Amino acid sequence: MASPGVNLGSTRRPIRGPSPSPSPNPSPNPSPNHPGARPDASTDRLPRDTGPPPGPALPLTGVTRRVKDMDRWLGDGGMPVIAAVGASFGDYGVDGEDLGWSTATWTPTELACNPHGTVQAGIHALVLDAAMNFAINAALAGRDRTRGTLEMKTETMRPAMHGARYAIRGEVVRMARQVAYGEATVRDERDRLVSRATGTFLLHREPPASIGSPQPAPGPAPH
Repeated sequence: MASPGVNLGSTRRPIRGPSPSPSPNPSPNPSPNHPGARPDASTDRLPRDTGPPPGPALPLTGVTRRVKDMDRWLGDGGMPVIAAVGASFGDYGVDGEDLGWSTATWTPTELACNPHGTVQAGIHALVLDAAMNFAINAALAGRDRTRGTLEMKTETMRPAMHGARYAIRGEVVRMARQVAYGEATVRDERDRLVSRATGTFLLHREPPASIGSPQPAPGPAPH
């Protein structure tokens, strides 16, 4: 039995009146206090972290870093035999660790090849040795330079042919006080490895000049 004053039959929800017609010219940015306004999503978010303020501009890429000027050795590297077999050095520098590198182009001449037009293996060793020497000298400051090749290993993976174009690159692997370790490669126009070499080179280090002492005469070209 129902309690007095409680109307159990009143279960229907009140009927709402017709929805108000939209304003013919709604405001693009209604006030947040307007009854029909939707909250601006931008006000519900925390400020976006834009990170630290921009730092100094980074150096331009592609700029060659050099320890010393060796432009006079570009081309045949001071050795006419390099030009005779068709090689020519075009660039050099140091990387981010101050380890040297060198690049050269090579179009083998008839002198570099056997009667069948294939480059003789010793010519590979010649240009690879020169590329490593150039790279090491590019990383030696002042009057320091290479003195000679102590050990070298050459591997030929593909034949190099008379008249074809190849790219040579020499790099310094490690520089010590008395010796340096280098590597060099020859690649064809499809970037395939043709030959490579590793070597150990004896270094000449100039002693520190004392104040007032005469400067030594210029040394020989880096070979």
